[in-house]
Amino acid sequence: MASIGMTRDLFLWWMSGIYLCAFASLYIQIPGLYGDNGILPAKLVVRDKAKDVNDFFKGSPTLLSLTPYLGLTTQQGMEFLTFGGILVSFLMFISKPQRSCAGFFLLWALYFSVYQVGQTFLWFQWDILLLEAGFLTALLAPINIKLFRWSVIGYNQHDHVTLWLVKWLLFRLMFASGVVKLTSHCPTWWGLTALTYHYETQCIPTPAAWYLHQLPEWFQKFSVVATYVIEIPIPFLFFAPVRALRLFSFYSQVLLQVMIILTGNYNFFNLLTIALCISLLDDKHIGYSYYSGKQGLDAVPILGAITRRLRLILGLAAIGGLAYGTQYYFSLELKNDYTLGSKVNFTKGEFRTFMEKSVPIAMYMGAVSLAWEILCALGRSVTQEKGLFNRLWATSGTVVFSCAAAAMFSISLVTLTVLDKGSEEMLPPVVYQLHERTHKFHLTSSYGLFRRMTGVGGRPEVILEGSNSEEGPWREYYFHYKPGNVYSRPPIVAPHQPRLDWQMWFAALGTTQHNPWFVNLVYRLLTNQREVVSLLQTNPFPHHPPKFIKAHLHHYHFTSTDEDSPRYSRTAWWKREKQDEYLPIVSKTNPLLQQHLKHFKIIENKSKEQSSTSLLTKILKYLRNLTANINHAMFVWTVIMTGLVLAFFDLYI
Repeated sequence: MASIGMTRDLFLWWMSGIYLCAFASLYIQIPGLYGDNGILPAKLVVRDKAKDVNDFFKGSPTLLSLTPYLGLTTQQGMEFLTFGGILVSFLMFISKPQRSCAGFFLLWALYFSVYQVGQTFLWFQWDILLLEAGFLTALLAPINIKLFRWSVIGYNQHDHVTLWLVKWLLFRLMFASGVVKLTSHCPTWWGLTALTYHYETQCIPTPAAWYLHQLPEWFQKFSVVATYVIEIPIPFLFFAPVRALRLFSFYSQVLLQVMIILTGNYNFFNLLTIALCISLLDDKHIGYSYYSGKQGLDAVPILGAITRRLRLILGLAAIGGLAYGTQYYFSLELKNDYTLGSKVNFTKGEFRTFMEKSVPIAMYMGAVSLAWEILCALGRSVTQEKGLFNRLWATSGTVVFSCAAAAMFSISLVTLTVLDKGSEEMLPPVVYQLHERTHKFHLTSSYGLFRRMTGVGGRPEVILEGSNSEEGPWREYYFHYKPGNVYSRPPIVAPHQPRLDWQMWFAALGTTQHNPWFVNLVYRLLTNQREVVSLLQTNPFPHHPPKFIKAHLHHYHFTSTDEDSPRYSRTAWWKREKQDEYLPIVSKTNPLLQQHLKHFKIIENKSKEQSSTSLLTKILKYLRNLTANINHAMFVWTVIMTGLVLAFFDLYI
């Protein structure tokens, strides 16, 4: 078995960068989203300061219940935690000795704390994915404890076990993301037409999405088939005994993630998924190995030759079976015009039967694979470590981390049963009890991205307009990143996540009753609240706030390159059509608006929070003033690029 010391270090470095992206992106948006005058003030949901340890862990624990002891308000507490996350992750990103178990536990605790009060703007699958992946990263990272100077532990025998947990998380994420597209019974996924809508209906498309949207339908259908193959059967190859198959599965997953990065601004999500894919690699593939020469059966000439041939046969059989299954289940056919025909060649009932069998198989496969990793780690602890003390230390460490891995694997099975309710009976009650006790820490979650395709009849967008008279003229509010002006090119904003722009996409899929935060946004615009207005690209009323605001639903479509199409344009990126009223004309004194604001305590909130005049408070205010007028995406890019340059110098200079 190839060593994974370098693989582990690459994963830890990558995760440091993910945390850096996440904290930097969130920090720059706090005043407008969670400040005292923001859209969803965090002070309205944060708990009172903890009186003791027991009080701290009651309900939903967060470090924000401790920041009042530092003389900080809730907003300042969030800024303190997120900026602290930036500093810690930045140091870990540029310096290998800093990437320790304690450091990653601190990053996890910081992100978990702000997540607890994040409300709607932090309720995304990549946020809970980062919490789960972050906790596993802390288990994988070295302790790095030595008096007077840092000590970097290059390799631990139990690293194979903890890195396996990352691979298991990747499997659950990808497999679930694939099957939910079919279990949702969405007609576009079953008809293989989802990508004919996806590029223009996703939250924040990139310029590349416009070009891919122009591709012919047969290619879009084949792309959906490729997505199914990458997300459903290939993840089972993560646990294949043949190394070449694991590498094949790695590049398949990375290809999918890179294509998503090129066509959609999904913040740090795809980078985080690629980080999880690193668990499929080993030091030999990266280009470095702690152990040289042949190992295991390969060290014996005759047995080595036999095992190499067996691996070749298994590899070819797996790839051949995958190709045959793809052709059979999706009726791939090369037509006379050299296009590729495809259609789903199985029924919903047959797929339901597949799920009833595949989920239990996945559970057993995971259990056997984990048990094998633990046994191998115990064996290496005895045979490869030199000296009695080192053997005892390695063995005890492997036992401890194996128990932790077994517990994490057990509670993760509960989230896997969401895909097949019949498999719930396979788990003993103690597993559900353990999951229930740890659920509030989000150590494991269920996933399933893009389960239904929205915007089939046109991409819905909420357009806000303001005026000083009910008769008009009305002036439109433009956002930084979401579609508005049809002549504006789609942006490139990842790994930053403009969370207001994202929620505007969800708001367009529902009503104001489903999105009470939207009414809060309207009120902040009626008062020209500086922190909230800064989240928008333009303010059509820079000197005095508007007296009235209204919102209408529009349907957006990408323009076409076909001159015969009604959507053809040489200058515009979008075509839009006005639909229904989303929010009637409201003023700041509107009775229903006032009732809403009082109900959600946006106004008349008698907060007892008081900011101190300590040095820490002054530093936080200085940093906020320093970053107040910086473009949000540029801030994130600058932090990341600075870290990359310093990491390069730390590695090579």
